[in-house]
Amino acid sequence: MITAAVLAALATACAVGSWRFTTARWTSRAPRLAIILWQSLGVSWGLATTGAMLAYAVQPYGTGVLHGLIAFAGGEAPAQAWDPLHVLALITGLTALAVLIAVLLTAGVQTLRARRRHRMLLRIIAHDDPGVPGVRVLAHPGAAAYCVPGLRSQVVVSEGALKLLSEDELKAVLAHEAAHVRERHDLVLLPFAALRRALPWSKVVADAQAQVELLIEMAADDRARRYCSPRRLATALLRFGTAGAMPTPHGTLGVHAQHVMARVERLVQPLPELAASTRYGFIALSMTLVTATPFLWIIQL
Repeated sequence: MITAAVLAALATACAVGSWRFTTARWTSRAPRLAIILWQSLGVSWGLATTGAMLAYAVQPYGTGVLHGLIAFAGGEAPAQAWDPLHVLALITGLTALAVLIAVLLTAGVQTLRARRRHRMLLRIIAHDDPGVPGVRVLAHPGAAAYCVPGLRSQVVVSEGALKLLSEDELKAVLAHEAAHVRERHDLVLLPFAALRRALPWSKVVADAQAQVELLIEMAADDRARRYCSPRRLATALLRFGTAGAMPTPHGTLGVHAQHVMARVERLVQPLPELAASTRYGFIALSMTLVTATPFLWIIQL
């Protein structure tokens, strides 16, 4: 009973923390750290919510969540008699856990299929260009620049983008897309897209997904400016914003017109980094969230 209460309290704290986190102002100063904290909150919230229901459900076994589920699956008789509330909690908890796993797998499979179809399409409508080696050039007059992540990752730009950008601006955009590929930002977004699919009515989940999308763009900007001028990247973003960038295909990551000014201001006038003590504090919080929930699934309280 104590375990169920602790997990319920942790789930509530994660939900409240996520809501407060959507309005936090420090995240643009440390986007990678903010992404880690978002992931920790998401994982802990999911495990704590389902764990609270399952912990109450397996209470008749007198063991932790994990051991109680193993005992139930093995057909062991509980030490105490079941009652309707325990049965309802078991059904609800297992259903919620199954839904979360199912939507995550479904989102992953759909994304992989979309990327495979797009790669096949690129073989037909895109070509190589000696001026931009290693990049596929899309035969389209609109402005587009995106990457197709995966084991066979590709960076794609349109003919319209090549005409729109200067050489330095194009270099900055390509560095940004390469950062998405190297840091596998597609994997960062996947759980949030899956959670949005499972809870389409939740404003907190929608805001979390939007925040993470912006944070990975900022993280890619930070990595890109190691290899190019931040001002060139800023002017490239402005050009895409005014030209009306093409929407990126499903399963890809690319330059779009959303949050352009926030990213431009950050590139042109960078804010001071977070203090080391603050960084270590958020890292410790993330580690605590990630380790505490599985620990509560195992122990008996």
